[in-house]
Amino acid sequence: MSQAADTPARRAQWYFDFASPFAYLQFERFDTLPRSLAIDLKPIVLGAILAHLQTQGPAETPHKRIFTYRMAQFRAEQDGIAFRMPPVHPFHPVRVLRLAVALGATHDVVRTIFRFIWAQGRDVTDAQGWQDLSERLGLSADDAIARAEAPETKAALRANTEAAIAAGVFGVPTFAYDGELYWGDDATALFRHCLAHPEWLRSPDVARLQQVTVGVRRER
Repeated sequence: MSQAADTPARRAQWYFDFASPFAYLQFERFDTLPRSLAIDLKPIVLGAILAHLQTQGPAETPHKRIFTYRMAQFRAEQDGIAFRMPPVHPFHPVRVLRLAVALGATHDVVRTIFRFIWAQGRDVTDAQGWQDLSERLGLSADDAIARAEAPETKAALRANTEAAIAAGVFGVPTFAYDGELYWGDDATALFRHCLAHPEWLRSPDVARLQQVTVGVRRER
């Protein structure tokens, strides 16, 4: 029997929102992950996650918003990833998330949308931006809207988001693999390490982190 046949298939879920520049950056790093890893792309609504957790995203916090944009620009430049902020951010991503779902959330579809927003700096919330993106995906603007607004598409995006909440996802992008979560573009190296060395998570120094007690809680 071949080595490939002896190796069990590995599959991860990747939860993302097109509104996140770090989701785009991590998507562009997929080629650094093992080729044997199957990745299910799961568009979700980050706003629903934040509402569930009663917290805010980085772009909703003054000063942190600009720092976040600078960090995304810096990371992209350091790694040679094309990057251009769209003219409006945060923006409402639900319609473009639904469009990705309607088109099967394939790697080609997701790449086209991500690069339209984050490599070319286009606005998917205005009419011209929507039309141009639709055409790149082989659709008319009206057809894209119809697909995005279909009841089954809305239900599928909602199901993805509910699954993310159930899995404990607290931000995007997040890899879910073997019962563990890996959040953020800067966790890509950690995810690679744990894929290669799963025993690290059970090492004494890492295991003891779960025993750290909460010393104070802020009132909400």
